[in-house]
Amino acid sequence: MTGPGEVKRDRSCNRRWLLRQGGLAVPFILFLRPARAVEPVGSVEDVTGQAFGELDSVSRTLDKTAPVFLSEEIVTGAASRLGMRLGRNTTVRLGEQARLKIDRFLVDAGGEITLNAGPMLLDERPHHTGVQIRSPFALIAVRGTRFFAGPSNDRFGVFVARGSVTVSAAGQQVTLRQGEGTDIVSPGTPPTPVKRWAPERIRAALASVS
Repeated sequence: MTGPGEVKRDRSCNRRWLLRQGGLAVPFILFLRPARAVEPVGSVEDVTGQAFGELDSVSRTLDKTAPVFLSEEIVTGAASRLGMRLGRNTTVRLGEQARLKIDRFLVDAGGEITLNAGPMLLDERPHHTGVQIRSPFALIAVRGTRFFAGPSNDRFGVFVARGSVTVSAAGQQVTLRQGEGTDIVSPGTPPTPVKRWAPERIRAALASVS
């Protein structure tokens, strides 16, 4: 039969043992924490070169038909291209060394996308809601349109091939319609006055994502 003094000594020894093992126990507990649930919002339609999806510090190679997840950053390599479909109404094409993150997207209810680098062509069929594109240069409000955004003529350019978009930067706003474009020279500067882009510039912009 164990006496009171022996019980106390056993408990003290157990506490000291747990403290000594703490360096092992904590990582083991963290390892068992469940991963954050991911929500698919689209899929890859085609890839040329290299493309990756990065989510929670985990990177995966993107192949044709691979799912695209909410909050995932889509990254393309040098001389690479990627096309993907979001929901039923929106397609996105990325050129080389692009970084795009899908912040929010609901099928047929619009969404928010961040373009951190590289060229992008977004094609959205007309419906009742729209998509917002954020970048270090500007905020672009989209509704039923096909437009380009990204590096063009050594600056950040936005060009509308169909429909219209509103570009906001540095407290100023311009609305672009078919055939029109604007530039943002650097982050924190306003959009330049609306003008029609020359055919050569349009071809170069579209070639960068095709």
